[in-house]
Order: sequence, then structure tokens, then C-alpha cells
Amino acid sequence: MPLEKQWSFEDSALWKLKLRLQFSGWLQYIIHAAWISILLLITGVGWLIGHWQVLLFWLPLGLATLLSIALVGTIIMVKYGLHPTEKIPPNKNHLDAFDLMRSRQSCRSFQFRNLTADHHAELLKAVQFHTQENQLLGQKPIRFEYIKPPLIVWPVVGAHEFLVAIAPKEYDRLSIIDVGRSLQKIVIQATRMGIATCWIGPGADNKSILQHLDDKIDPENDHVICVCAIGYDSMYKPLFIRFFNRLMHKRLPLSELFFSDPSLSTPLDTQANPYSLYGRCYEVCQWSPSSYNGQTTRCVAITEQEKGEENIIRFDFFTSISSRYYAAVALGIWLANWETGCEALNMRGHFKVLPPITAAPELPRYDISWVVN
Repeated sequence: MPLEKQWSFEDSALWKLKLRLQFSGWLQYIIHAAWISILLLITGVGWLIGHWQVLLFWLPLGLATLLSIALVGTIIMVKYGLHPTEKIPPNKNHLDAFDLMRSRQSCRSFQFRNLTADHHAELLKAVQFHTQENQLLGQKPIRFEYIKPPLIVWPVVGAHEFLVAIAPKEYDRLSIIDVGRSLQKIVIQATRMGIATCWIGPGADNKSILQHLDDKIDPENDHVICVCAIGYDSMYKPLFIRFFNRLMHKRLPLSELFFSDPSLSTPLDTQANPYSLYGRCYEVCQWSPSSYNGQTTRCVAITEQEKGEENIIRFDFFTSISSRYYAAVALGIWLANWETGCEALNMRGHFKVLPPITAAPELPRYDISWVVN
């Protein structure tokens, strides 16, 4: 007798409706409309109680009216693009490496214009350089395919140019880390050029990606890891996206990310000697992007005594969750920012995977170290 299939919410009509709204680009506006509905419901309750209830009638009615006007305006200007033409943002050549990395934020709303020919060519040169074999940590090749047809992504609006990150289908953790590290270096260069970017993992519809890649991907041997939207930032954003950006623009304190002992229990005093030599390297890692702002990377500074002085010999990097892909990509992003910061400070070192520590716990998981030269 066959076993009865267990019910899952992801098989429900409500979930499928959510996906249709999400990947048709309407969910952002439906959420906005839901806020209006809640306010109107409160207004209705206030009306039943009596018009003198200011907090239950006039205030929610006024807010609902303002939100309704904003919703209509947003749909006209953002969804259908009926707004004045925006300028191409200037480059950021005046910023040092640290200010450049800190200036970068995930772009959730893109202009409808394409990249200029010069920007497109320079970006593809960066893609070619950072995917060379001698630039990778692992032995397996990775690549980033540029595609122009608009993919079905969430919650980004207006994105129509993308880099699709592809690694071998057979799982290799260093290859996934390489995806994060290499793509982040491309993102840093794009930021300097004035190009906006947005990492997209779970918010991308894999079917549409494979469809638009067509013969650029071999499903038998290739695996899509994530996509990165590229283009020019737009000032016209749905209200939900503005709220979403504020929600995501938070980070854990350094004391919860950097440690001075292998058990990750003692916070690292980044202001004390010799750790202070690495200056803002800690900060730019703290502000590295990660899937849903999960911040799954941790770091331990390892020191040794030499001639009465304590010297840093390496930094060990860990992932705090068991995710095979998103945590590894986030770690790669950290490594790119750390490496870029160290180069700016002329702190020489190299990445190396060290032998596993005996009886090391499953989590946090050790992945790689920055060994001081």
C-alpha cells in the first residue's frame, strides 16, 4: 500500500499564489496594499465605536489615504517606469578601498537604462580576470555568465542585466567559496565604476535562469549558485523595498564575529595591539552582504609569543551554520573584503586550508585561514 504524501505548505494554493505574485513583480505592491487594508480595517472599527475615537478613526484613515496615494504613484513611476530620466551615477575613484567597500549597498531598484558600452566592457574584463585559474582558491573552474533578458527575481525591481554564477555540479566547497570571493571582487570594482549591484540567492527563479542561459549552461555538469543584478541605482523604489532596505541594513557587533580563542567564546579586542594593525579590515567584513543578512561567517585570530611579543600568525575563518551553498558564498564575500583591506594596508598574507583540528566540533565549521607572510 503506497504511503500517503505528507502535506506541505509549499504545496498549498496560498503558497503558489505568493510565488506568482512574487515573481510577477506585484508582491511588493500587494504588501503595500495589505498595510492600507489593515489601516482601513482599524478605521472601520473606529467608525463603529464612534467618530470621536481619533486614534481608531481619523489617524488610520489619514495614514491609509497617504499610503494609497503613495501606492498609486509608486505603481505608475516604478512598475511602469513613467518618471523623468535619471542620470548615470558618477564613479567613486576618490574613495579609498575601505570607504569604497562601505559605500556599497544592495541595490533593490534599478534604472531602465542599460550599462554604457564602456562600463559593460570594463565589467566583463573584471569577470575574465577574477575567474582565471591563478586567481582562485580551489582547483575547479567557476564562471559568471552575463545575460540581459530580465530574470524573475525578488524583491528587486527594474533589474534586467545579470551575472549568473556557475560552479561544477559536483559539490566542491572551495569552488562555492570562490564564487563568493571572485564575484565580490567584481562587485567592488563595479562599485568604483558607479555601477549598482544586488546579490540574489533564494529570490531568483531558477527555471527562468536556466531558460535564459539556454546553451550557456550544461545542466548535467553545471550548477547555478546565485545571480548578481547589475545596473544603475534608481531613486524610485516601492515603499516596501525602502522598509526592507532599512531592515537589512543592520549588522552584528564585531564582538560576535571576531574571537581570540579557537572555541569562539572570547571576543577579539580589535583595538588592542597587535590586532589593531588590521584597522578597518574587521569593519568591512562586518558589513559584507550575506543571504537574508544571515551573517554566518566567524573569524579567530591566532597568535604566538616571539621574543616577548605577541604576534598574529593567522586568522581562521569559520561558518556558523551547515548551509552548503549560502554560507560558503557569504564566507567567500568576507574573504574578498578581508583580502582587499589587507592589500590596502600592505598587510601581506595568503589563504590556505589547514589540516582539520582534532575533535573539532561540527559547528562552527572551519573552512580556511589567512596566513600572515
